[in-house]
Amino acid sequence: QVQLVESGGGLVQPGGSLRLSCAASGIGFRIAIMHWYRRAPGKEREWVATITSERTTSYDDAVKGRFTISRDNAQNTVYLQMNGMRPEDTAVYYCKATIYRDQYWGQGTQVTVSS
Repeated sequence: QVQLVESGGGLVQPGGSLRLSCAASGIGFRIAIMHWYRRAPGKEREWVATITSERTTSYDDAVKGRFTISRDNAQNTVYLQMNGMRPEDTAVYYCKATIYRDQYWGQGTQVTVSS
């Protein structure tokens, strides 16, 4: 059974940092393309960042230079380091695994940026 479990969300002040984790099981993690998405209140879910099996990364312009996606294949875990956070980063953050044509989603973790 495939499971993606996000953790690390919470409340942070503007300018602060958080690191999200997504632990995967039941998939060939080493070959998976891993992504982070987010859904802000009242908005559609949007793509945030991607890391390939070769560790090539890409980012949405809204987070480029502030967020860093990484992966640890030994731990079957993908991370999202978020620095310089802004109130507009408030959202539920989801990880997604893509393996060939199959996609798997986690349940999400809430991130709130507020003073």
